[in-house]
Amino acid sequence: MGRRMFLFRHPLSYYLCRMKTKNTICRLYGIQHPIIQGGMAWCSGWKLASAVSNQGGLGLIGAGSMHPETLREHIQKCKNATNRPFGVNVPLMYPRVDEIMHIIRDEKVRIVFTSAGNPKLWTEWLHQHNILVAHVVSSSKFSIKCQEAGVDVVVAEGFEAGGHNGKEETSTFCLIPRVREVCSLPLIAAGGISSGSSYRAALALGAEGVQIGTRFALCMESSAHPEFKHYCRNLQEGMTQLMLKKLSPTRLALNDFAKRLAQAEDKGASAEELSDLLGKGRAKKGIFEGDLKEGALEIGQCAGSVRKEESVQDIFEDILSNKA
Repeated sequence: MGRRMFLFRHPLSYYLCRMKTKNTICRLYGIQHPIIQGGMAWCSGWKLASAVSNQGGLGLIGAGSMHPETLREHIQKCKNATNRPFGVNVPLMYPRVDEIMHIIRDEKVRIVFTSAGNPKLWTEWLHQHNILVAHVVSSSKFSIKCQEAGVDVVVAEGFEAGGHNGKEETSTFCLIPRVREVCSLPLIAAGGISSGSSYRAALALGAEGVQIGTRFALCMESSAHPEFKHYCRNLQEGMTQLMLKKLSPTRLALNDFAKRLAQAEDKGASAEELSDLLGKGRAKKGIFEGDLKEGALEIGQCAGSVRKEESVQDIFEDILSNKA
């Protein structure tokens, strides 16, 4: 059983999980449903992660918006709020990633999702500390690199997703079959998945689990600002756009700042000019502080299908129901 045993507080939990499900993701993580909550900056604190885990999915704390000691606090609070597995999402471009990884090790978190970087950088070290590693990719080419790096799970994310994206602009339902064709790792689909229908469609295309971001970002337990949630729940089709392609492609909801950004890109602004316009702290300003005019409102295309305030429990009940 190797390092997988460390995901469970009691050996019996591992045995029962293996006996009750044939789903690879459920067996690997010791969860009831192959539904992973995206580890989104400014949204994914301990309240959201523990609520998802308590519903039988896998909650992730988003380390990308946390100082190291803040992350430690969220991990400890999450442990107190759930006795089920949870993990941490770590963008590898994070400037203090070394401190983050050592806190994860010291707090005995057994699941890490990495993104925005080379999976070879930390996978071996994490494995040495009995930590399972999933890595987020935007193309089949990078899924092969994940396999070569020895990660345990690959998360294939289409460009419908909110926030930082790949440059390939491949949609989720085109990406999943291609990754499944070239990569033998357990596969999680991400990007634009928010309903029972899209959940089942992803599994039908070869994924063994799904990662859901936007719908969880807008739920009651998310740490995002209420004004941000309300704004995004009222977006219409076409009101998000993939921007900042000369820097790091990012899907944003349209607001005053995003419109100025789009105008600058249309005029051929350089990467340096776009960086100056973006400045620092735009995502925090928009998502966490609720500045709907000047903040960067990172959210996925499927925001237009989220129309009401709902809890994590509501989301699970809806996705797992048999309705279309």
